Amino acid sequence: MTHEFKNLIQGYLNARHIGLKCVVATVVALDGSSYRRPGVRMLINENGHMTGAVSGGCVEKEIFRQSQSVFKTGRSKMMSYDGRYRLGCEGVLHILIEKFEPSGEMLKRFEEQLGIRKDFEIQTTYVKNHGEYDRLGSKIIFDRGSAFSFNQGIEDDHENERSPEIKVFVQTLKPCFRLTIIGGEHDAAQLSLVASHLGWEVTVIVGSSSRTELSDFPGSQELIKRDPEDLELETADEQMAMVLMTHSYAKDLKYLMALKEAKLAYIGLLGPSNRRERILNDLIERYPDVNEEIFDDIYGPAGLNIGAETPAEIAMSICSEILSVVRRQQPKSLKDKSGPIHKGVQF
Repeated sequence: MTHEFKNLIQGYLNARHIGLKCVVATVVALDGSSYRRPGVRMLINENGHMTGAVSGGCVEKEIFRQSQSVFKTGRSKMMSYDGRYRLGCEGVLHILIEKFEPSGEMLKRFEEQLGIRKDFEIQTTYVKNHGEYDRLGSKIIFDRGSAFSFNQGIEDDHENERSPEIKVFVQTLKPCFRLTIIGGEHDAAQLSLVASHLGWEVTVIVGSSSRTELSDFPGSQELIKRDPEDLELETADEQMAMVLMTHSYAKDLKYLMALKEAKLAYIGLLGPSNRRERILNDLIERYPDVNEEIFDDIYGPAGLNIGAETPAEIAMSICSEILSVVRRQQPKSLKDKSGPIHKGVQF
């Protein structure tokens, strides 16, 4: 969800640039089931332009209607939306609408937090009763403990003054998920595009002599031209996946050797299973003391068995497998899943 909040910030900056006020709507509680879960947000500017969504469409129209009083008075507003009669989701959404005018310091700290790839927290006070309120709202807390209100300045902690009916929704947001693609062929471009649609930060690594350009990989933010022996992994973490797709056995092996100490969420290898076994055997032969935990993170052939054939389909298969690994889910048809769709899903 961090990438959604990042988009929300960008939407605010775009609106501020042309002198428009903004409000943000947050789903803070849910009774029953819904299309999205608590913690999802959307930004609305005075012209009605929306960044993000909290459901499938009908809720957003009602939020825009309810937000007009927040634009006029600046007072936060609680609303409820009963999806049992309108969405078929059998749930009631409780939504806080509040003025969104963060300070320059908060925006700066947010950018810094994205850069250092650390968790941060958003706390939102709310009630379940419809109406306008002066003291409801959200604050964002960064790694050094400083808290900033969504509506200007550093937020003081008034917890001791809080009335009993006021609840607090706490959400921890992890760094944006990152996919690093090693290889510069046409299938890498398809993988970059699909991953970017998921909100992932995409980096492509090719050899130093490659003639490819960043524009060859739609959706990617960075192109690095670096040979395996010069590969640096200071930013590697468990919110990051890598897919080796150079289409060269020797190059894939060299890059995998460079990754042998990295702790990643996922390492994907293209090609059949016997190619994977050969690469892993060669890795062990060269580094007999390699940490065996890396083998748990290597998936080859990369992707789920969904019958993918074209580069775009294969890219979808790989991204689906990465998502299932990160969310710790065993892929199955939802029609075969008993209970709530989102139960047990890790965000």
